[in-house]
Amino acid sequence: MNQDNSAEMFPLVDEEGNITGAATRGECHNGSRLLHPVVHLHVFNSQGELYLQKRPAWKDIQPGKWDTSVGGHVDLGESVEMALRREVREELGITDFTPEAVTHYVFDSVRERELVFVHKTVYDGPVCPSDETDGGRFWSIAEIREQIGKGIFTPNFESEVQRCFLNK
Repeated sequence: MNQDNSAEMFPLVDEEGNITGAATRGECHNGSRLLHPVVHLHVFNSQGELYLQKRPAWKDIQPGKWDTSVGGHVDLGESVEMALRREVREELGITDFTPEAVTHYVFDSVRERELVFVHKTVYDGPVCPSDETDGGRFWSIAEIREQIGKGIFTPNFESEVQRCFLNK
C-alpha cells in the first residue's frame, strides 16, 4: 500500500514565503503547526467545469475526500513554480499548461499550517490521474455549490474555492 514519506524534507517559511528552516513531513504534520509551503492548481476546462481529485484512503491528511485538482508540498530546494509543475505532472500527467497565480494565504488547522500558493489554468487535454490520487472528474460549479458543507470535500478546498471562485 502507498503511504506518505514522513521523512521527506520541507522548507519552513514565514508568512511571506521566506525560508526560515527545514523540517520533515512528519514534523510538519504532527500538530507542531510549523508553517510550510504548498501549491494548489485549479484545473478548469473550457466549459467552466473544475477538475477535482479524490484523495486516496492511505493519505495522512483528509483521506477519501474530494480536493483541489492538484495539491502538493514544495520540497526543500524547490521553487513554487518547480513544485507546481512537478505536482501537476505527477498527479494528473499534465505537462503543457499555463498557470495563473490567484492568491496565497495561510491555511491553519489543528494538525498543520500551510502557506498555500493558489494557481488556476484552463485545460482541455487528457487528464491521467496517478496512483497518488483515487481518480477524479470534472465538476460543474453548480455541483460543487450543492455539495459544500456535506463532508465530501476537504475543508481547505471548500474554503479556498469559495474565497477564490464562488464568491466572484
